[in-house]
Amino acid sequence: MAAELTAHELIAKHRPTLDQALEAIRTRAYWSPHPEHPKAYGENGSLDMAAGKSAFDALLGTRLDLGQPGTDDWVGGEVSPYGIELGVEYPHADVDVLLPAMKAGQKAWRDAGAEARAVVCLEILKRISDRTHEFAHAVMHTSGQAFMMAFQAGGPHAQDRGLEAVAYAYVEQVRTPDTAEWTKPQGKRDPLALTKQFTPVPRGIALVIGCNTFPTWNGYPGLFASLATGNAVLVKPHPRAVLPLALTVRVARQVLTEAGFDPNLVALAAERPGEGIAKTLATRPEIRIIDYTGSTSFGDWLEANARQAQVYTEKAGVNTVLVDSTSNYKGMLSNLAFSLSLYSGQMCTTPQNLLIPRDGIRTDEGPKTFDEVVADLARSVDGLLGDDARANALLGAIVNPDVKARLEAAAGLGEVALASREIANPEFPDAVVRTPVIVKLDGAKPDDEAAYMSECFGPVSFAVAVDSSADAVELLRRTIREKGAMTVGAYTSDEEVEQAVQEVCLEEAAQLSLNLTGGVYVNQTAAFSDFHGSGGNPAANAALTDGAFVANRFRVVEVRREA
Repeated sequence: MAAELTAHELIAKHRPTLDQALEAIRTRAYWSPHPEHPKAYGENGSLDMAAGKSAFDALLGTRLDLGQPGTDDWVGGEVSPYGIELGVEYPHADVDVLLPAMKAGQKAWRDAGAEARAVVCLEILKRISDRTHEFAHAVMHTSGQAFMMAFQAGGPHAQDRGLEAVAYAYVEQVRTPDTAEWTKPQGKRDPLALTKQFTPVPRGIALVIGCNTFPTWNGYPGLFASLATGNAVLVKPHPRAVLPLALTVRVARQVLTEAGFDPNLVALAAERPGEGIAKTLATRPEIRIIDYTGSTSFGDWLEANARQAQVYTEKAGVNTVLVDSTSNYKGMLSNLAFSLSLYSGQMCTTPQNLLIPRDGIRTDEGPKTFDEVVADLARSVDGLLGDDARANALLGAIVNPDVKARLEAAAGLGEVALASREIANPEFPDAVVRTPVIVKLDGAKPDDEAAYMSECFGPVSFAVAVDSSADAVELLRRTIREKGAMTVGAYTSDEEVEQAVQEVCLEEAAQLSLNLTGGVYVNQTAAFSDFHGSGGNPAANAALTDGAFVANRFRVVEVRREA
């Protein structure tokens, strides 16, 4: 069919947004084109709250036909952490048919150039943004996030990360000019003269391996970084969180078709229960880029075995907060309580270990012993989650049985300072909702070390007694070096301690938040300004998003001619 969206129209529509994104990543100032408030939607073609819910409801029990080649079966089986069976069926692909079809469209996509690819990506993101309410329900009922978090993190924040990746991809591709005239003087002889042409070329087909907890937020950076640099993208969702990424693929295929490109540049690889196709796909010779978020064990396997591909992994770490002293004790407790509670601790950025000197800390309310600090933090969490309606809005639901099992086992690891309790969700009676547990451990005991030096993903945190702040700094260093960390937090009013913590984080490449007592939390990052992960410690080999995340998704090929 003829293109419905010309490059000229898309550039006119989206170039201003791209330019603003380029300026944002340069200045690192706050900016977002995607509204965070649910009431901002409902005009100019976007779905309001009621329409978005209706669109989601209409998906339940249906077959999502993407029109992909090589479909040999239909698969599904997603059950919401809130207890609803989604009943959506997705195409199962014969990859021997699908992968060649995906590769066929890459030449035209490559030849379109960096700007055209960028604005097509921005059109995809705009259409996703218009359906944010629909996507929010899809994220909520696959991840277990509470609605408002699913709306924001799964909607505008994920879209921001996708746009950020497009901006970085564009910058890296246009760094080298399209053409150059090269002349080398030869003294008395005629100069040597060449015309040189430089073309960014894609590596091949990119594979996005999605995660259960943040399917769009973690999926969009790799998807859009690869697509914007000329690669076809195969999206392999987590089997419990297919719907948000399947909807994304459907939108992308529609936009590519309307813009005159092959829709098979973006495709879905859903799997049968227990099929485990990620390993098979990851080692296919056609797959040249892999983006993965999930467990350390599988991330390590990908890095070791997918040798034909550039592999970008976000794995697991042991996130640590060092508590030395504070000039705002109530603010510190409130901030930490929220950080531990948000989405039941099911974030790769949630703090796990709280390192506190056993002799206590200095505060604006006077000295506080280790036991007092932990007890006060427990009371702060209890106060935050004391109202069940508020607790449900913050905690969401436990995403899978493994998290629930870890939570229940944690109480046996040490002295429980705050016991987890069950909370009923009147709207979704089958949802598993639990408050966090805080367990006291001794940093000097080897048995306790086995617990706090392992990631315990979920609403579990350890208050670890250490001999001094200096010992805490060294334990922090060892934790980052051996286990990795997506985030580090520290509370101190001592300049020397602050410098020591900062130096550890600089040396071990960990992102640090200091003395957060207000409405910004250690487990939140803002697109265009904050880096998510660093790529410099075992928790992740890439950062979302920087130049290194996009630059190796394409290579520059030169053609020289005599002038």
